[in-house]
Amino acid sequence: MGNFLATHYTRDIGLQMDDKPTFGAQDGFSFNRQEREMIAKEEDLISARIPPKFRDYCAHHLLDYQVCRYKNMPLLYRCAHERHTYLNCEHQDYVLRMKEFERERRLRIREQRLVGVA
Repeated sequence: MGNFLATHYTRDIGLQMDDKPTFGAQDGFSFNRQEREMIAKEEDLISARIPPKFRDYCAHHLLDYQVCRYKNMPLLYRCAHERHTYLNCEHQDYVLRMKEFERERRLRIREQRLVGVA
């Protein structure tokens, strides 16, 4: 039937949702970008029984939220701040990933355009 992981605008350049970046981290920028780093340690995530699908750049906020839930079990409304912080981090991570996808798409289109000219 077709590949459902590509959109109408990315089929012609061969870009899929789970593709690794093909360009350097600094390509397309006039300033130096800092590389993201994990704050939470793998040992802490394992001991807290955080599933692998949640071990992302926001895992340290998830750990704080889980600790708060454990301490305030029947009164979970007391953890609203930790929950909000975690969900906000997840949203910002999503936005950043979408921006990276769009950057990759534009750089591939630019590369095709430059190869077609040469």
